[in-house]
Amino acid sequence: MKTYDDIGIQIPQFYLPKKGLDLTKWAVIACDQFTSQPEYWQQVEKLVGDNPSTLDLIFPEVYLEKPGEAERIQSIQAAMRAYLAKGILQPREGLIYVERTTGGKTREGILLCLDLERYDYTESASSLIRATEGTIVERLPPRMKIRQDAALELPHILVLMDDPQGTVIEPVGAAKGKLEKLYDFELMLGSGHLAGYAVSEAIEEKVIAALRGLAKPETFAAKYGIREDKPVLLFAMGDGNHSLATAKAVWERKKPEVGMDHPARYALVEVENVHDEGLTFEPIHRLLFGLKRDLFAALKSHFGADFKYSPVASAADMIRRVDEAKSPPQLIGLVGGGMRFGVAEIDHPSSNLPVGTLQAFLDVFM
Repeated sequence: MKTYDDIGIQIPQFYLPKKGLDLTKWAVIACDQFTSQPEYWQQVEKLVGDNPSTLDLIFPEVYLEKPGEAERIQSIQAAMRAYLAKGILQPREGLIYVERTTGGKTREGILLCLDLERYDYTESASSLIRATEGTIVERLPPRMKIRQDAALELPHILVLMDDPQGTVIEPVGAAKGKLEKLYDFELMLGSGHLAGYAVSEAIEEKVIAALRGLAKPETFAAKYGIREDKPVLLFAMGDGNHSLATAKAVWERKKPEVGMDHPARYALVEVENVHDEGLTFEPIHRLLFGLKRDLFAALKSHFGADFKYSPVASAADMIRRVDEAKSPPQLIGLVGGGMRFGVAEIDHPSSNLPVGTLQAFLDVFM
């Protein structure tokens, strides 16, 4: 399989369900969903019946730490081997362009493999691929137990890239009429619609070239208003952080035994553009209680001349200014702290995301 070490990716080998299967029953939601609603998973089991399904190949987390956990893992791993032996899954190599429609919105993505050697989930990471939230290492062992001897990987991992000009994924979508359609079906229980297309080698080359363009230090520095010697962040975790961290932990365990060319070095993900209009981002709030220090004095002391504050008339004005912001500077809405509504502007931020810049201050302030 082709690898591109400079941008930390590999062209994957996929196993797709053979033709003729009921894909609505084949595909199920991510294993970490409905963890407090066993009735949802019971409904899935009833819907699937005896049909081939990824339900046989995943461990719904609603059943974690419940009786029969070890037997369930053994059953999953046996089902993986059986599906391969019976030809239910067919191998295919290449990128896949996907369109997911939920709630009336469609978002685009590309399925590829990320090099776990270029990924670091620690807080001080400066790697090409990074986490965007704290990783709770205590969550990894149960996932590692499931993954350790599995013949297949069935991830639900969403990774984001910052491509404001739409150079990587969007041209593939524009050319989808010329691509081979691999699947196109309704997902079960109101989960939306999914379509996938095989990316041709000619378009694959353009995807690689566009990713290399985003990974240039000068492009990265100009985008965020930072020095060119700052390590490039090409891929940021969007969802499934603990799944990718589990893949990393399993790889680190296997690496001394299997060497650097083993498939476990690479993890399958879906890459999406953070600017895709089909993606909905909810605000990330930080709420402070019982303040005994002057918040604004601390902000001015921490950021110095890089900090500016502007009061605004209403919450709506604050939200509008933050939503319309183009970095740099980074804009953060502030409510309270002796003021009503306002917007903080931060030049030369320490993080690519405003929440990261703010959190670095709060870690010291608190």
